[in-house]
Amino acid sequence: MKFIPKALSLAALLAATSSAYAATEISFWHSMEGTLGERVSEIVEGFNKSQSDYKVTATYKGNYGESMNAGIAAYRAGQAPDIIQVFEVGTATMMYSKGAIKPIQEMSEEAGNPIDPAKFVPGIAGYYSEASGKLASMPFNSSTPVFYYNKDLFAKAGLDVNKPPKTYQEIREAAKKLKAAGVECGYTTSWPSWVLVENFAALHNIPYASKNNGFAGLDARIDLTQDAFVKNFELLNEMSKEGTFTYAGRGDAGNALFSSGKCAMFTGSSGSRGSFVKNAKFEFGIDRLPYNSEIVDKPQNSVIGGASLWVFNKKSAETYKGITAFFHYLAGTDVAAKWHQDTGYVPVVKAAYEKTKESGFYEKNPGTDVPFLQLNVETTDASRGVRLGFLPQIRDIQEGEMEKIFSQKVSVKDSLAEMNKRDNELLARFENSNK
Repeated sequence: MKFIPKALSLAALLAATSSAYAATEISFWHSMEGTLGERVSEIVEGFNKSQSDYKVTATYKGNYGESMNAGIAAYRAGQAPDIIQVFEVGTATMMYSKGAIKPIQEMSEEAGNPIDPAKFVPGIAGYYSEASGKLASMPFNSSTPVFYYNKDLFAKAGLDVNKPPKTYQEIREAAKKLKAAGVECGYTTSWPSWVLVENFAALHNIPYASKNNGFAGLDARIDLTQDAFVKNFELLNEMSKEGTFTYAGRGDAGNALFSSGKCAMFTGSSGSRGSFVKNAKFEFGIDRLPYNSEIVDKPQNSVIGGASLWVFNKKSAETYKGITAFFHYLAGTDVAAKWHQDTGYVPVVKAAYEKTKESGFYEKNPGTDVPFLQLNVETTDASRGVRLGFLPQIRDIQEGEMEKIFSQKVSVKDSLAEMNKRDNELLARFENSNK
């Protein structure tokens, strides 16, 4: 009879010991699906296998907008994940969510394992930093738009496959030859507002908004009625009428037109490369974003897209230690280099770019260094990027108006004026709600 209590005590002791050494669970919500989702799973699995103190569980929560909304709702319900991936246009919203977010550099310093912002590409670290210069979120899948072209269709149309167009004017001429050769679609783009408005402004060194594009204050306002915006949209509208430019729709809808082989030229995220390598049945090239030669002789720099990783507040000290360890793993040279090479996202860590270059990857895969080269340029106040509240909603307004332009329902000038009016109404609301 005395054996039973001893057995029970032993069981209790084993349970307690097991509990004491159980890995701290860390939840990670993201928006990477398909090939990109597979890469995220590989990274998480690699971290979990590299140590036994923490276990990260990655969960796909829909596209960027859906995931961000789910995270906000979960926070309000007291059920926020530990880490959430948020697209770059949600940066201002997250930064002004006082009390909801734990800035990652502060978190890592408190955990005794500081994350050094100096190891990241300056333009990327700067975008995700507070006014103090400290990182608010973890740079992860930073992208920038690039120019893709279908070499098979170029050859069919008698175009030089090694000399892609550099300007919108050259794209127009190439598209005419492609159309004459029976190609269904000459040029299209994904993320129209990001490419044709935000990156267009940076590339041509034109202010997108006042207050240094929103970095210097909540009272920033957009101005799309400037001559350069009018000139480029009028050019695109002429191309739309003649069938050399196809408006594919919002978000990444244009990706399918390119990967299917219907469209010969495409501007879209550098992060789409991995998917194109896997799914496209043709040889394609990558080059720098086109510029309008009637506006500038030499382009400035592109701006980032993609997303960063944010940490919710009011988690345990042990959870923050685990998140810090995970972020250091993500920023490791080998992990960051592989993520860059596998996906096409920019190497956010400078050492990852150097490692990739030394390996000969860029020589074997021409054009894959374009995203880094487009971003690794000294920026101006106009080309640093855009940090505005309600930017996802602002993009929706702009792309809704673009649909009217390219379906010939409204003039370019009237549409840009309407964008301005409605965009700035949103910015005024954001300013008033965050004073």
